[in-house]
Amino acid sequence: MGRRVTVAASTLNQWALDFEGNLDRILQSILEAKELGATFRTGPELEISGYSCEDHFYESDTFLHSWEVLHELLNAPLCKDILIDVGMPIMHKNVSYNCRVIFLNKKILLIKPKKILCDSGNYRESRWFASWKKTRCTEDFYLPRMITNITGQRIVPIGDAVISTLDTCIGFEICEELWCSSSSHIPMSLDGVEIICNGSGSHTELRKGYVIADLVKSATMKCGGCYIYSNLRGCDGQRVYFEGVSCISLNGKLLSRAKQFSLSEVEVIASTIDLEDIRSYRNNQRSNANLASSSSSYPRIVVDYSLSSEYDVILPIAQPIVWNFLQPEEEIAQGPACWLWDYLRRSGQGGFFLPLSGGVDSSSSAVIVYSMCNLIMEAIHQGGDQKVLSDLRRILASPEYTPENAQELCNKLLVTCYMGSENSSKETKIRADTLATSIGSYHMSITIDRAVSSCIEIFTHVTNMIPKFSVNGGCPRQNLALQNIQARIRMVFSYLFAQLMLWTRGRPGGLLVLGSANVDESLRGYMTKYDCSSADINPIGGISKTDLKRFMNYAKSEFKLPILKEIINAPPTAELEPLKQGTITQTDEQDMGMTYEELSQYGRLRKIESCGPYSMYCKLIHTWSEKHTPKQVAEKVKHFFRCYAINRHKMTVITPSYHAESYSPEDNRFDLRPFLYRANWSWQFRAIDKHVEYTNNIKRANSSESSNSLKSKKSNDAFGKIRTGVTV
Repeated sequence: MGRRVTVAASTLNQWALDFEGNLDRILQSILEAKELGATFRTGPELEISGYSCEDHFYESDTFLHSWEVLHELLNAPLCKDILIDVGMPIMHKNVSYNCRVIFLNKKILLIKPKKILCDSGNYRESRWFASWKKTRCTEDFYLPRMITNITGQRIVPIGDAVISTLDTCIGFEICEELWCSSSSHIPMSLDGVEIICNGSGSHTELRKGYVIADLVKSATMKCGGCYIYSNLRGCDGQRVYFEGVSCISLNGKLLSRAKQFSLSEVEVIASTIDLEDIRSYRNNQRSNANLASSSSSYPRIVVDYSLSSEYDVILPIAQPIVWNFLQPEEEIAQGPACWLWDYLRRSGQGGFFLPLSGGVDSSSSAVIVYSMCNLIMEAIHQGGDQKVLSDLRRILASPEYTPENAQELCNKLLVTCYMGSENSSKETKIRADTLATSIGSYHMSITIDRAVSSCIEIFTHVTNMIPKFSVNGGCPRQNLALQNIQARIRMVFSYLFAQLMLWTRGRPGGLLVLGSANVDESLRGYMTKYDCSSADINPIGGISKTDLKRFMNYAKSEFKLPILKEIINAPPTAELEPLKQGTITQTDEQDMGMTYEELSQYGRLRKIESCGPYSMYCKLIHTWSEKHTPKQVAEKVKHFFRCYAINRHKMTVITPSYHAESYSPEDNRFDLRPFLYRANWSWQFRAIDKHVEYTNNIKRANSSESSNSLKSKKSNDAFGKIRTGVTV
């Protein structure tokens, strides 16, 4: 009797509506699974259509083309003699469902719809799909004629069921069903399901990597069994980056895992398990055994197929592994770099253009591109990835090109430009030039003073008024307008150079403009609308200033870039106001009226803990009790919310950014809040003021009580001394 089976999980870099490419990657994963000896292959969520089709799921074409891809899979000789589980959208009785389709040798065994949909954070699944409500129940699904012509089947079961082979039983969850509090892997395990698969579309966030490992391990720790988690990888047309990390666990221990970040479009992991290990583990858990004896049964789809063979005793059993999680700075070095690569090779552009100021933010964007170049070099020269090399040659319009090193490649893919003005310091220019030389970017330095002066001259010609900076006697409105015109001119130059630089270098195409506004500045609104923070994409838009500095410290040694030390230590400044004797007088934190550390706390409280002004104040009076009085905390909170309200409109046009932080204020997908607020928050601020007054009254009362107590004590001491004959 067979007892050892080899199962495989696929990590795929799919692209929404790329049916041809998605089919090729699915077939490649099936080929690799078979080469690893697997008799069962599972893949990620909605792998046929791509996960992020969004409102394209309203279109009948999306369902039609998905069936056409399944038609190709059913008919492919490669899919013979292996049990396959794929994800696709399916419409049943005029209702769309997010489904798994399980098939074997040109026969569809089961269509399994998703029972619990994800509607939090970046996800809006119930906008396009219904959840399957009929627990442990199946219905007849009538197949399209194109499928019937291959399978000979007219009707197949759809619903909440499991697959029963000759040697084991297989169940299915889909993404959110692992995360929720009512996961079906528990009742399935109690009903004797031994292998549970999860096709997922889970995105990355900083410090989130351990979550999947813990969930997958715990899914089999309580009830035993084998859990196969298969996740998407890459940017499929959205701000999020699916993080891969497909993994396989057995009885609470991890056996195998895929990389979190990689340029590879297909990665397949496989593990050989002993089914008897599952049975022994479960039989030893007597409380679960008693629960199982009364558990309700799932409909079983019986199939005349065995995952094991009679002579499988020679197969080596997979051993537990240790999962070493990436640090946040390593996640920043790899995640946004992979996201940029996907965006570049799929957008049809020839590289990137970056305004490089010599500060932490723009330098971080530059170093992330350099990290991408290092990943490309590693994939080509160490991994032998011909797909990466082919994509690179197509981007560069050079069919014979093979890069020698990361600096050479960066020179071809990244154009940087220092856009100085009379308000720029020599130090920032030197830092920008030195960094560009270190990473090898194609670098230029220009001055924008003439363009700025021309704009002001036009204004003066029309109005006969000359705006001045504050230091020259101008009012705040004049001061801000003169700063903004510099910032906006830089955006105009960015797009001019991005569209024409490859033309000047004798190459076709254009460049994608990179932004470099961090998540804290977006939250505060500390940016000029339509300035050089306006770009095509932004690799650091979801990353805090604190984490960017950690990343820069890491990159300094990892990529041997000593100039980053000077950049990190330099005070952040926009350099938009006049210098004083050649030195900077303007710093970001002074301008904002708050520190970057405070901004991070505001952001987490506002988004993650859902705090309004009053709740935020109530939390911070304790968090900051050692360094600020309640009145000071109140003023800080009110200042933040005034700035947030006034500047929230900027989030409606913010550059699409790599999603990395759970408190991102990104308006279009993640943070669905208004962009027009009552800036004085009169009711909310009045509640804060009442609490401050109440706190002060308590302090005064306690102080008065302490004073009276002290006076009473002195009086009693004196009285006692008189009674004992002591002269006072």
